[in-house]
Amino acid sequence: MSAEDVYNRITVLRAERGISRRDLAGALGVHYQTIGYLERGEYSPSLHLALRIAAYFEVPVEVVFSLQPFPRLGS
Repeated sequence: MSAEDVYNRITVLRAERGISRRDLAGALGVHYQTIGYLERGEYSPSLHLALRIAAYFEVPVEVVFSLQPFPRLGS
């Protein structure tokens, strides 16, 4: 973990809504592998992309992204 880590809930949000990586990528205009990189924390999105992802899921950006790890569901 580094000071630059950005955590996200993209996987959880996709699963809740039954959306594939390809579908999300298509809606955002990015390659589907980019969604995988984001989900695994291998790539941090630009502010523009982060805001577009939040808008796609119709949630505030801080619901999707955080500088701290999200608590485990059910904790």
